[in-house]
Amino acid sequence: MTDVRFYHLTRSRLEDALPVMLQRTLEREARAVVRFASPERLSDIDEALWTFDDAQFIPHGHEKTGFAEQQPVWLTLGLDNPGEGAYLFVADGGPIDGFEGFDVCSILFDGRDEQAVAQARQRWVSVRDTQGDHALSYWQQNPRGGWEQKKP
Repeated sequence: MTDVRFYHLTRSRLEDALPVMLQRTLEREARAVVRFASPERLSDIDEALWTFDDAQFIPHGHEKTGFAEQQPVWLTLGLDNPGEGAYLFVADGGPIDGFEGFDVCSILFDGRDEQAVAQARQRWVSVRDTQGDHALSYWQQNPRGGWEQKKP
């Protein structure tokens, strides 16, 4: 069963929230795939994962860095999953196709961007109406930046 979670960013930027989520994934000794819609955003997050914390970084790679199967976190524009990651993170409108092949699919969207919110609503309906074995939940940032599960 795939656990599909929608994360509504209201306080943090993706560059701040995603590294924390990936860090928790790695603490579970799991691998992850992060999908983006544009090479520019992939590049932005690539840089953020190297610099978000002075004391540590998130080991990751993408098509240009190689060693795909060895990367605990794989950044992509496509549907590839070379390290057989169990966690899928979809950011900035990246593709959600094939989410059923993951244990957890987290769809992150910027609540300050009306277009991103509209796309997230469409995706919610699409996932909700998809036949298959998956759970669906919606999470929104609270004023302190933590996550609270809400009813959609």
